[in-house]
Amino acid sequence: MAEGNHYGDRVNMIGGFGNKGIVHNHPAPQQQPTLEEALRTVVALMRELRAEVPSEDRGSFDEALPVLAADEATTAPPVRRRALLTVAGIAAMLGAVGTPLLDAARAALELLGVGG
Repeated sequence: MAEGNHYGDRVNMIGGFGNKGIVHNHPAPQQQPTLEEALRTVVALMRELRAEVPSEDRGSFDEALPVLAADEATTAPPVRRRALLTVAGIAAMLGAVGTPLLDAARAALELLGVGG
């Protein structure tokens, strides 16, 4: 075999039995959630973290919850966008405890075409 650049797999199997050849174990690409799935995650995290929200911000937080939990057909994207931005801002103020909610809100905003 000539020396030089080689790209790809090179396998030499000499002897043995029960050889399987090359087995590539690549993880399946992660499927991006739908907007509805992302919003369900946001709503679930909001319910978990509500007690952590300062009382002065709890009204805005509570107003965003039904908007994000509503059926897609009944809520306009700009309304959801504003609610998600509110939730993301409050989650950011919560620090480490709010990080999962902030990440979920950002993911939902990306699915709405905001950020990225």
